Amino acid sequence: MENNLEIGSTSGVKQKSRPKKRVIQKLENEKRREITLGKRKNSLLRKAQELSVLCDAEVAAIVISESGSTTYGYANPSVESIADRYKKACAESSSTICSSQANTEFYQREATKLRRQIELLEQSNRHLKGEALSSLSIKELKQLEGRVEKSISQIQSKKYELWLAETQYMQKKQTDMQNDRIYLQAKVDEMERAGQHMNLMSGNE
Repeated sequence: MENNLEIGSTSGVKQKSRPKKRVIQKLENEKRREITLGKRKNSLLRKAQELSVLCDAEVAAIVISESGSTTYGYANPSVESIADRYKKACAESSSTICSSQANTEFYQREATKLRRQIELLEQSNRHLKGEALSSLSIKELKQLEGRVEKSISQIQSKKYELWLAETQYMQKKQTDMQNDRIYLQAKVDEMERAGQHMNLMSGNE
């Protein structure tokens, strides 16, 4: 671990000052720009080649001078093939983004429709309960009245259906009980006759 301190000859221990951050900006002198381009483009192209070899990657680096008259470059395997792959990747990415946006918009529309349906159902239920009727027009009130009358008719019909089924069940149950009583009475009569017959036989003996 480095010690960020240095020992001065006269003032003892001093803290090492941090290097100032270098600001990168355009060189104003045209000659200096040309010289800097000549020096740094070789380093850039060398780094591109090293990256391609070390990582087995397809790399392209193109440097065009300010005037546009001079072009420097490195590419593996070629600028054209890398450019084609880049365009294809951008197109696929754009297609995926568009598809994702379309799906998002579709679900947003569906969610809006569902929320609207829920609001209408809640409002309809309030109207059926006799609530929030002041905002309805005469036509809407007549429509609501028709719905209420239809609901009442359906309720009455269902009520009659249940009453009829219950009545038929009770009648059947009563008939079954009468049949059971007749059957049991017949058994009792039969047993009494058998007993009388046995008594007569015993008396004759």
